[in-house]
Amino acid sequence: MSAILEVRGLCKKYPSFELKGVDLTIDSGYIVGFIGRNGAGKTTTLKGILGLTHADAGSVMAFGRDFRQNENEVKQSIGVVFGEFGYYPDKKLKAITKVFKRFYNKWDDEAYRGYLKKFELDENKRVKELSAGMKVKYSLALALSHNAKLLILDEPTSGLDPVSRDELTDVFRSIVSDGEHSILFSTHITSDLDKCADYIIYIRSGEIVMQGDREEIIGSYRLIQGGRNDLTPQLRSVLDGIKETPFGFTALIHEKDLYLAEGLSIANADIESIMVYSEKLGHSEGSEA
Repeated sequence: MSAILEVRGLCKKYPSFELKGVDLTIDSGYIVGFIGRNGAGKTTTLKGILGLTHADAGSVMAFGRDFRQNENEVKQSIGVVFGEFGYYPDKKLKAITKVFKRFYNKWDDEAYRGYLKKFELDENKRVKELSAGMKVKYSLALALSHNAKLLILDEPTSGLDPVSRDELTDVFRSIVSDGEHSILFSTHITSDLDKCADYIIYIRSGEIVMQGDREEIIGSYRLIQGGRNDLTPQLRSVLDGIKETPFGFTALIHEKDLYLAEGLSIANADIESIMVYSEKLGHSEGSEA
């Protein structure tokens, strides 16, 4: 498999927030979950990749070409969704689609009709008549219908009910099954990652602090529980995050350090617990999403 997207040293500085040299690679055939708390830099990173905000430094290569030098051509192969569709509230969907598809030389009407049916969308409805979830689905239908090789999605499932989210993650798996398409999506709903993500990128306070195969990351950590007397200085020094109560503690620990937790209660970690406990190591406040 070859890299569809390569980002190196992406930087962006605001008065109260800084994106600090983000490096990431997306290979063909992968679904990549981009996680981090609100203000960590997820949206800033995605907008910097797409040139929607001007990066102070860094390079972006897409499909083996410099993104900035080949922007119009490269964007033909990228589908983008940023939140729910909120433009032209009085327009019918079919009128918006008629204009939208003119920008893409590989627009596929048959695929578009298929997604309308799958998402139960009525083209004769106006944007203002759609629920938040239906607006997200319409955005996705547009993004999925011009043969995009890379989908970049910012919180695509946040407005959807659990059943619709489950259907959407199935769609994601179907899209990448040919090994030629990839999806990069930010989310705070970590259960969606358990269903479909192959790879995880975790950003904290503008820096990538963890990235790798989802199963390998999950397998590298454990949750431990013990009483206050069990929390020795040596054990505390290796913990990756801790919650303390008057009676004891629960903490995240790397599996290589488990020998220090002998005799304590040990459980498997998941993406949510890894993120939650890692944040307890400390973070600086950010103003960007």
